[in-house]
Amino acid sequence: MNLPNQLTVARFFLTIVFVAALSFEWAWHFTVGLVVFIAAGITDYFDGAIARRRNLVTDFGKLMDPLADKIMIAAAFICLVPLHAIPAWAAVVIISREFLITGLRLLAAGKGVVLSSERLGKHKTAWQIVMVIYFLLLLVLKEWELAGQVPAILLTPFPQAWIYGGRTLLCITLGLTLYSGFRYLWKHRALIASA
Repeated sequence: MNLPNQLTVARFFLTIVFVAALSFEWAWHFTVGLVVFIAAGITDYFDGAIARRRNLVTDFGKLMDPLADKIMIAAAFICLVPLHAIPAWAAVVIISREFLITGLRLLAAGKGVVLSSERLGKHKTAWQIVMVIYFLLLLVLKEWELAGQVPAILLTPFPQAWIYGGRTLLCITLGLTLYSGFRYLWKHRALIASA
């Protein structure tokens, strides 16, 4: 297994650690979750960059890299719903789009065709990652403030940042998620029609 594929597999394990960090309350669990999520996002960037630069693109990478992204993003959005960072309907829309595209890729694979991710899909994933990091960063600051590590005065704009900044990022992310999904389906409509 080459290095890009190893990074892809590592993202699956980092996602498990991330979910554990956000699912159980203990000291600094949001901080650990943020660090692990950023590490997972970094593997997402480097696996593709290394594969292209060193000509290590494989069918495994074309299929599993986007799948690892989708699992990581789905896990993050599911974990953010009970924290009231995003509404459940938004998480359902985003996750449904991810499963729909994964289903299309599986349909293509059954026909001997490998559908790789596109640049717009990468931008969509980047915005999803930015949104998750934004909310995690706010949760980390609140965690540090409760532990006496950050003066409370620094968190005065916290409610506005949580609501307005979060809503702005959610609108951008939802827009890109839906647009990239519909565009991907339209591009491969012949494959769908032949199913």
